[in-house]
Amino acid sequence: MSADRSLQILLDELGRLPGIGPKSAQRIAYHLLEADAEEARRLADAILMVKSEVHFCSRCFNYATGDECAICEDSSRDRGRICVVGEPRDVSAIERTGSYRGLYHVLGGVISPMDKIGPEQLHVRELLARLGTEDIDEVIIATNPNIEGETTASYLARTIKPLGITVTRLASGLPVGGDLEYADELTLGRAIEARRAL
Repeated sequence: MSADRSLQILLDELGRLPGIGPKSAQRIAYHLLEADAEEARRLADAILMVKSEVHFCSRCFNYATGDECAICEDSSRDRGRICVVGEPRDVSAIERTGSYRGLYHVLGGVISPMDKIGPEQLHVRELLARLGTEDIDEVIIATNPNIEGETTASYLARTIKPLGITVTRLASGLPVGGDLEYADELTLGRAIEARRAL
């Protein structure tokens, strides 16, 4: 295989990654070409290792290396709360805040009729099973504040409330350091609705 063909295959594969356009793919490919063989081998080994060792938690569908993820196995977590998120990366974002000590449930996406994704394609059934067997007081819905996330939140709230479990939604509004004049109407409206006493 020619050098041009090998490079093109690498560029094509890098270009398939999310957020990597042609220029970024080119920069990464040339970096790998200039790197020593050991650096390229470490990257390849890391990719193969994560693909063989990391899978979904059998309980909450977060990333795990054992049967359950580290959060589900942690007995110090608040077992009366479940935070429902769309993707495993959302768990990481919430964990970085250090503000939440409960459990999680990862849906594996959000309801999106345009993409033919309904509740049946998500881990909703498993969530309802957990609510029936675990002693849960509150479900916090933490889907993104977009149309699909709001649709998913509304569906979950309608489905869970009849079970007698408190359902809450993450507040949304103005970012810290933001200016009112630059906020869109939806964000500003939500900030007004979610206002709190001082």
